[in-house]
Amino acid sequence: MRIRAAVLEEFGSPLVVQDVDLAEPRAGEVLVRLVACGVCHTDLYTASGADPSGYSPTVLGHEGAGVVERVGDRVESVAPGDHVVTLFSPQCRECIHCRDPRTNLCLAIREQQNRGYLPDGTTRLSRDGEPIRHFMGTSTFAEYAVLPEIALAKVHPEAPLDRACLFACGLSTGLGAVINTARVEAGTTCVVFGAGMVGLGAVAGCRLQGAERIVCVDLSEERLELARGQGATEVLLGGPEAVERILELTGGFGADYTFEATGNVAVMRQAVESARMGWGLATMCGVAGKGETLDIVPRYLITGRRVAGSSFGGVKGRDGVPQLVERWLAGEIDVEPFVSHTLTLDEVNRGFELMEQQAGIRSVIRFAD
Repeated sequence: MRIRAAVLEEFGSPLVVQDVDLAEPRAGEVLVRLVACGVCHTDLYTASGADPSGYSPTVLGHEGAGVVERVGDRVESVAPGDHVVTLFSPQCRECIHCRDPRTNLCLAIREQQNRGYLPDGTTRLSRDGEPIRHFMGTSTFAEYAVLPEIALAKVHPEAPLDRACLFACGLSTGLGAVINTARVEAGTTCVVFGAGMVGLGAVAGCRLQGAERIVCVDLSEERLELARGQGATEVLLGGPEAVERILELTGGFGADYTFEATGNVAVMRQAVESARMGWGLATMCGVAGKGETLDIVPRYLITGRRVAGSSFGGVKGRDGVPQLVERWLAGEIDVEPFVSHTLTLDEVNRGFELMEQQAGIRSVIRFAD
């Protein structure tokens, strides 16, 4: 079938919205009609050329939600008409990682997905007979997408898909980092660095876990106000003095849990140094730039602080995303403030511009019904 999609032709250049060909789903694959897709920093990161694993041409996009149109052979967990959220972090439920509660990093299709292919080592996207690679196994900057069955989470049909798409990446990453990776305990003190999509999700997660104090740090007063709306009890303007101020707020000890959601390695160091001596846990959610490293003074670790990384918030997608969506529908999570702009597919590059300007939180592409 012919579809319209936003193709990354050259790193550092705008995406080109054009007609491409999409083949039918094969065994274990599903054709999804996209209804909405968030414009995430990871898409911009790859488009800019900063991603060392990036490739082109490819159809970007990974924060998608839509409706199942057709399924290939041996697909059992979803059927035509089902509402689904796309998963760049799949869940096969069978590999050693899926069966272990300590990680969500499914191994089933990882190698092929990282190379831009579906599990059988081929693509369903093409142009003039030449293959176009998939992005993060999803390629949701398009009217339709073919994905592996294990890369789709079936969600409640009453969940508006132009909001549910946020659970495909940013919101689940922030919530999950708190709930799954750090396992924040009630009555504790938490500090979240960054009040973008992931950071605000982390603030909401700290509230859901019953944290007593939730401090959010950001450079934007506007975003800090949004953090208050998600449950932050205190806010701080970011900068070189952030660690000192957090220590002052915590009697010189630091916070029980800190979360870094900016991708800035200097802020990552602040998250470590703001963690409490003795047992503080600093969880890194942000993606640093190509070749960057995190500089940690060993004394901070020797005195009891720990550092953890979190990919997609440790969420096992097919099981965990529907649960988070249910909590949203139950009124526990306020998703509406996160969507700051609604765009068409033709405006996808505007989404990148808004992100670079730090205008709003999330732009969502809404496809024609």
